[in-house]
Parts: sequence; C-alpha cells; structure tokens
Amino acid sequence: MSSAGHCMIFAKSESQIIGFPSKAIVLMQMRFDGKLGFAGGIIEVEDESVEAGIGREMLEEMGIDPAVYPLSKGDHVSSQPFHCETLPQVKALHFYALEVTEAQIAEIENNARNAIHYGEEVLGWVRVPLYTMTDGYNGFPAFLDNNFVGNARDQLLEALIKTGIMTKEEIDSAVKVAKFSKNQ
Repeated sequence: MSSAGHCMIFAKSESQIIGFPSKAIVLMQMRFDGKLGFAGGIIEVEDESVEAGIGREMLEEMGIDPAVYPLSKGDHVSSQPFHCETLPQVKALHFYALEVTEAQIAEIENNARNAIHYGEEVLGWVRVPLYTMTDGYNGFPAFLDNNFVGNARDQLLEALIKTGIMTKEEIDSAVKVAKFSKNQ
C-alpha cells in the first residue's frame, strides 16, 4: 500500500506587507498543472517512512536538504484515507507543517530554483497573504479563490489553525467572504 505526503513550510513573522500585518510566511508551490499545492508526492520507496518520503520530495521540488530540515512526527497535521482512479496505488494522504525561521525561508526561496524538479513539476513558489485588506475581500479571502490541487486548500486552513498562525474564527471569516465557498 502506497501513500502520499505533503508539507507546508512556514515561519512565524511579525512583518508587514504594504501595511498589513502578516502573522507568518507560508510557502505554496505553483504546480505544472497551474494549481497551487504543497511540496511532496507519492512515497514509492519500499520501507521509506512518510517523513523520509516527504523529505525526499522536498529535496527534489525545493532543494531542501532533509538532513538540515528534518521532518518529525511532531510536524504531523493530518492523515486521511484516499481514493482516486488515476492514482489507485495511493491509499492514504499525510500532511505535515514544518516551521523554520524567516532567514531560512529566504534561503529556501533563493535555493528553490536549483531544485531537480524546478521548472518541470514546480513552476515557482508563492507566499500566502495571511491578512484581509480593508475592503474585506482582498488578501487571504481572495487567495482562497485560487485553484488548489486536491485538498490543498483544506490542508492549508487546517494547518493554519493547528500551528496557531490563525484562529478558527479568522479562517471561518475569510472562507465566508471567499467567492469560491459561495459557489460550492
């Protein structure tokens, strides 16, 4: 039985973006299919742990050395069963959130272009805007209207709460305003 694993890389921050406070820097990737997601993929190596598999994928997609940025069971956010006709070998999805420093985020972003799959599987990196602008929509609610792969949007929301970056009330407020949620 195979599984897939993905990881949100983040750094808590007190920085401002055009005057709006941003509680953290969260990285997502623009994938080859035009959708937003997180680093990771199918764990195919026999006897490879979920953490090691995600580490291998982060090396390939972001150039992150798993020896320098090791994942642990404490970084685990969620696991769930998975069924998809196009990926019948994958039976479970695992999601992790790895906290690094702001300086490490900058280093990761600078080195990402040297990753093996940059320009092929990964077309670039995006910082999630974790604020709502004065119009009540732009910023995080507008970001939630992007096209996410699979359950990446839900994983982002869950991880933001679990890591203490945002409260459930802040998430619920943004989701309520996002146009995508109104069309479901």
